[in-house]
Amino acid sequence: MEAPSLSTSHLVIMLGIPGAGKSTFAEHFAETFKAPIISYDRLHKELSLCEIDQKTENSVISHVLKYMFEEISKTKRTIIFDGRVYSRSSCEELTKIAHKLGYKPLFILVQTDLITAKKRIVKVNHDNTASVTSEQFDKIASQFNPIDRNKANVIVISGKHAYQTQLKIVLKYLSESH
Repeated sequence: MEAPSLSTSHLVIMLGIPGAGKSTFAEHFAETFKAPIISYDRLHKELSLCEIDQKTENSVISHVLKYMFEEISKTKRTIIFDGRVYSRSSCEELTKIAHKLGYKPLFILVQTDLITAKKRIVKVNHDNTASVTSEQFDKIASQFNPIDRNKANVIVISGKHAYQTQLKIVLKYLSESH
């Protein structure tokens, strides 16, 4: 089965608490549509190999993201952004970027209950460290307030459903919005 193409250039922005299933959906969606994916966590992982402080790292990531958006937008292909988008201000900033680049912002909110998400994300690595601590997860989850669903294109999917079910919901929304 050939993947359908997206006729409108979207900046697809993944939303959800850590462990909701944003990255899993984003990776499958990018593969289905042969779309580029920009992953904040991938950039963070690559930069963590360098000896730089957190503030500098965040600044570098912001600059690299801006550059990547500008360059990929030249293709007018849909772009998937899998980043740490937890607040309304970050959603508004990404909406401005999308419009500036001639893209239509589309938010996909992956909802998963707190217990499941926390189990997925708070895992101890082989060196007895966690990529996200229980305290960090609780803080992010309690402050998660990304966007007013009435003011933006927001699709809500369950982080517990299979990708095919999630994709049907997104495709239905996209077909109805045209």
